[in-house]
This record gives sequence, structure tokens and C-alpha cells, in this order.
Amino acid sequence: MGQTKRAFKERLEQNTKDYSPKDLFDLTAAEQFLSLMHTSFGLATMMTDRHGAMIQINGEFGEFKPDVVNKPGIKIRVKGCTVCHVYAKTEEIEPEYTEVVKGLLDAYIKTLECYSEKSYISSEQAVYIDELEQELEQEAYQPKYDEQNDPLTGVLNKSSFIKNMEQLKEREVVPTAVICVNINDWLFVHDNFGEEESDRLIVTVAEILKNCADEQAIIGRSGGDAFQVLLPMIEEEEAREYCRKVQEACLTFEDSILAPSVAIGCVMKMNVDTSYKEVLSDAEYAMYEDKLVLKKTPGYRERLEKGLNLK
Repeated sequence: MGQTKRAFKERLEQNTKDYSPKDLFDLTAAEQFLSLMHTSFGLATMMTDRHGAMIQINGEFGEFKPDVVNKPGIKIRVKGCTVCHVYAKTEEIEPEYTEVVKGLLDAYIKTLECYSEKSYISSEQAVYIDELEQELEQEAYQPKYDEQNDPLTGVLNKSSFIKNMEQLKEREVVPTAVICVNINDWLFVHDNFGEEESDRLIVTVAEILKNCADEQAIIGRSGGDAFQVLLPMIEEEEAREYCRKVQEACLTFEDSILAPSVAIGCVMKMNVDTSYKEVLSDAEYAMYEDKLVLKKTPGYRERLEKGLNLK
């Protein structure tokens, strides 16, 4: 996140490989026309994707197998990149209709190409504008966080969190819940989906931590995928309920790629003489125990890896 966006022209030249025919035009409507051409004139057609996988067929092709490398069909291109092939057999067409059918097929191909390119540009433009708006919002938001907040998530940075913790110590505020939070398998997301998605996971968890807390909560990012939370003047049962709400919000988060999961350790500081260092150490230990349990939960791995099906 925060990376300079590619020029729109550049992304148009590079992103066509991410689109299949179903992303660019209505396959049902496309098949209706070719079906009518077959029943009305005897034109047999086969449509494949850029790799030769079958999309639709109208008519008899026998043992014919498409070879898009050595014997490509009629190519439908978007920005110079082939998105699908149409193979046509004209043997069954009455001679007097041959030229008419070829003309109709040529016009059909040009229409599909034109529609596909407009659809592609419109889709990429929408994504590009959305990314720019997000970047502008982040840049406008950034100055507020230069000194005391983490620039990615907006929660307190490590030094500011420590200052707030020291203030609670000086004021002898007890009871205080001391909570350590760690994102499970953040590295898996980083390695499989890249920095932007792994950053989005961190932001998502930070938002959940904030949304589940009240105004008195002190939330800080202590490391790359780790957070610490202080809940002053709260009973242990209320602190446990906060942790439960955080984990439930992670599990019910809906996204095609991200499946947020956090390990949480919660320890109560009940005595003013007990050091925060000691309580944080206990909370961290409890967090690692929670992590071991969560990662053995049935369905955990399947949920984590769901985004791989989209690659």
C-alpha cells in the first residue's frame, strides 16, 4: 500500500491477461447469435479461451481439437492481446449464402472485439480510480499520524503506546486488562498474495481491534503483525468479552482473499506494584498458547488458503 500507482496506459497494456471472455462479454448472448447462425445457415462454430479451453460449441466438429498455438481460430483481441478464439466450419452452408454468412461472422467478431475492449477499459478505469481515491485519502490522513500513530493502521505506534502505558502506571490505574494480539499466518498472505494484501490484512485487523473497543482503550502496533491493547478500569469478564468479539469479527469477515485470524493473550493487572513488563510477558505467553490451539482448529487451513483458488 502507498505505492505509486502504475500509469493507466501501462496497466491497460499489461492487465488483459487477467481477463477471461466471461469478464468481457455476455457468453449467453454470444452463443445465441452463433446458435442462430448454425440453425439458419449451417455455420458450425467453436469458441475457446486464449489457451484453447472450450467455452461453447454450435454444430458438429467430430474429432477436431483446437490448437491455438499452431492453428489458431479467428482471434478476438483486446489491446493486442488475444482473449479467445472462434473456429468456424462453412461446409454445410448453401453456396448462395456463403459470402453473406462470412460477412455476418466478420461483423460479429468485430462487434465482440469492440464490446470487449470497451468493457475492459471501463473495468480497469473503475479499479484505477478507486485505487487513486484510496491513496489520496491515505495521504490526506497521514499528517495526523506522523508523530504518535502508526502510518499504516492509524493506531498508536510503539513509542506512543509505551508513553500511554507509563501514564497509566503513574496514575496507578487498576484494574487494567493487558492484551497481546498477533495475526495468524500473516507471512502466508505476504508470500502468496504480496505486500499489498498482507498490508490490507494488518489494516483489517487494526480496524477490528478499534471497532470492538470503547473510547478508553489504548491500542498500539508493537511490530509488523503484532498489536498490544490496554483496557483501563475494566473487569476481567469484560476484557474476555472484548477478546471474544475481536476473534468473532475476524472469523465472520468476508473477503475473497483475506481470512483474518488472531491469537490473543489477555492478563489482568490488578496490583499497582505489578510491573507492566511482567504482565505483558504473561499476556504474550498466553497469546502463543492461543495460537497453537487456533491453528489446530478444524477448517482453519482451508479458510486460510481459500484465496489460492483465485490465482
